[in-house]
Amino acid sequence: MTDFAPLSTAKRWALGSTDKRPTSLGRFELKKLLGRGAQATVWLALDPRLQREVAIKLMRPVEDQDPSVLEHWLREARHVGRLAHPFIVPVFEADVQGRQPYIVFEYVPGKTLAEHLAQQGRCTPHDAVALMVDVLDGLQAAHQAGIVHRDLKPSNIMIDTQRHARVMDFGMAAPVQAVPDSQLASGTPAYLAPEAAAGAAPAPAMDVYSAALVLVELLTGRPLIHQKDAWQALYRVANETLVLPEDLGPGVDDALRAILQRAMAREPGQRYPSAAEFRDALRAWAAPASAPTAASNATLDFLLRRMRHKSDFPALSDSVARIQRVANSEDDSISDLTHEILKDVALTNKLLRLVNSVHFAHAGRGTISTVSRAVSLVGFNAVRNMALSLVLLDHMQDKAHASQMREEFLRAMMAGSVAAELCEPGQAAEEAFIGAMFQNLGRMLCEFYFPEEARQVRALMETGRVEGGEESAALQVLGLGFEDLGVGVARVWGLPESLQRCMRKPLGSPTQRAPEQGVERLRWVAMAANEVASTLLASDAGSLEARLGQIGTRYSRTLALSAAVISEGTLRARHKLVALAEALDLRVAPGTPAARLLQLPPAAGAGPAQDDALGSHELRASETQPLPAVLESQASGAVSVAQVNEVLAAGIQDITNAMVESFQLNDVLRMILETMFRALGFRRMVFCLREARTDLLTGRFGLGEGSDAAVRAMKVPLKAPGDLFAAVCLRGADTLINDATEPKMQARLPEWYRAGLNAPSFLLLPLQIKGQTFALIYADQSTAGGIVVDDKALGLLRTLRNQAVMAFRQAG
Repeated sequence: MTDFAPLSTAKRWALGSTDKRPTSLGRFELKKLLGRGAQATVWLALDPRLQREVAIKLMRPVEDQDPSVLEHWLREARHVGRLAHPFIVPVFEADVQGRQPYIVFEYVPGKTLAEHLAQQGRCTPHDAVALMVDVLDGLQAAHQAGIVHRDLKPSNIMIDTQRHARVMDFGMAAPVQAVPDSQLASGTPAYLAPEAAAGAAPAPAMDVYSAALVLVELLTGRPLIHQKDAWQALYRVANETLVLPEDLGPGVDDALRAILQRAMAREPGQRYPSAAEFRDALRAWAAPASAPTAASNATLDFLLRRMRHKSDFPALSDSVARIQRVANSEDDSISDLTHEILKDVALTNKLLRLVNSVHFAHAGRGTISTVSRAVSLVGFNAVRNMALSLVLLDHMQDKAHASQMREEFLRAMMAGSVAAELCEPGQAAEEAFIGAMFQNLGRMLCEFYFPEEARQVRALMETGRVEGGEESAALQVLGLGFEDLGVGVARVWGLPESLQRCMRKPLGSPTQRAPEQGVERLRWVAMAANEVASTLLASDAGSLEARLGQIGTRYSRTLALSAAVISEGTLRARHKLVALAEALDLRVAPGTPAARLLQLPPAAGAGPAQDDALGSHELRASETQPLPAVLESQASGAVSVAQVNEVLAAGIQDITNAMVESFQLNDVLRMILETMFRALGFRRMVFCLREARTDLLTGRFGLGEGSDAAVRAMKVPLKAPGDLFAAVCLRGADTLINDATEPKMQARLPEWYRAGLNAPSFLLLPLQIKGQTFALIYADQSTAGGIVVDDKALGLLRTLRNQAVMAFRQAG
């Protein structure tokens, strides 16, 4: 066969025997090397015939082989070329010249998953699952066409500009149940299914297994089989049953673990029977089973992809999902909620400022300095709702549209406050608050993620010629109403179905008969509250009170409340919003719509408001005093000794206040650990309690990084000779080991501690009654010398420890 000169250069380049880059391959002009692997190089090329850019995969030449081998490869490549699916990169053509195989496929601007992981690290669970759903969709299409990919891995998956994952490189593909070809490679060892490594005939189950390994890599940031040597990797595939890592990242629950474990089962028959069933299981995990998935709505799917393209959306989704999962937990949810909030210093500080504002002044005595105390006094649902609100506020920060975002947040908070005032205190009020606030979710998301489209929606509304109001305007601009956008995202976040229903406004005019208590009434309350918020935002002072009165009259029968009661509730909500804005230091410019939300009516008997009346409500930095327990410096890790002592003292006062009233022992213990945790900035803490039967001090609950594993690891044998922990507990001596890495200290540490925790520095505070240790507070840091405790701080820590002893005595 004639060996054309351009092809010879390409062949030598593919073999690595020349430094000269080829400039052409047949009719294709090679423009840029995109990547090089063990078996091939990939080029960006120009097809002059069709005047389009393409990608060309230049395989290594196959020397001295039966020509039928190349014909077999070419026939299979052409077969793959007939695949057409949005999530498969199409093959345009394949050919062999001079024993030099190459494949021409669509050029997809973007990154491979491998490049994405190398640059940004692990994905959030919802982002990883969304990408894998695309991959499995493409694989299902290939399997239905009778093709098995056989080489699925992160470098063979592209992320396009719309954040879709697209499967590429079917160079190793084979027909289902084809006779395995021992002369050609059939995949990358680290991603091979066990039966593929054993030489079994190609089957869809092999791709399902590989997809599961890719998803694990997306969640962890590293391959499950990480051996570089191909034979070592093949040995593991052939002989080991792979186990999921303990750490799959925050937000990965038991349900997602179970999905992964089934997909990567060693026996093919125990896996999902098809890529489609694996895909559907992931979709069901990402969204409530009772609702259609986002993928069933092309427009919503497109908008979600655009939002995920912004780096903040996955983080926002994860924050909301974590808080919501805690809220749905049936065991120890108060501890879990506290733990989740404490992970975010900024969220902790803002929440404590909020619970100490006028809004919640009635809830307790003095300053609340711990999240545990806040949950105990204000209520689990109230703190959950505040945390969700603050997460939205924190993540939706955009300097270019700051004033508009602040306006949307204040509007949503006003609606929530009004709704809560229109319900009986308790569970109903908290559900009304979050339901009314989240009725604005679609608009808030549009304003933050699609500011240009949000501007177009406002412009359409200003013309006054849009029938159907804001929803119709959003439908014209986005292809989807704000309500559908908000509910769609809420579904992806896993928010409760009752909340999703509450986010949809009731159809028609307010009913003349009040609906029964439940979701239906909450929908009407949320609708009325949002109408109040919109009226406050859009009305001038002269017409405002009259318009609010009309709303009260219109909804009076529906809500079974008099117009006067609705008016009084609205006024209380307005005062609370002003207090909330002051607590969070939310400033607005005078004369803006947002400023109207913070404009209070004149008190009864007062004269008419002056033009500059807003000046008295303008928020200034000096008006919001920092709480003793709020350490802004914690965010940067620089905490002074004075600040440490201030936080400890505030916590002691908070706990004293709690113990004056009736209290739950676990609540007080959480408050004590949280105070120490926030003040000293420990990495993790564990509270241990003695088991009478075994005479062991065992971990009961903890805080901080890896605290769940630390709780399981803490098992102090009180009567074990030579055990440092047992000796400390026997003496009842408060002990700080500032450098546990020293050889002498390492020799004294018990084996159970070195195997399970082995921190470079740690603090032990035993709890004793009548000279007998019955509990232990353990805290550690990640660096030697990382725990700094002066005499005053030690005295305050001992006071907190003694409060724990007193709490046990009082609890009996």
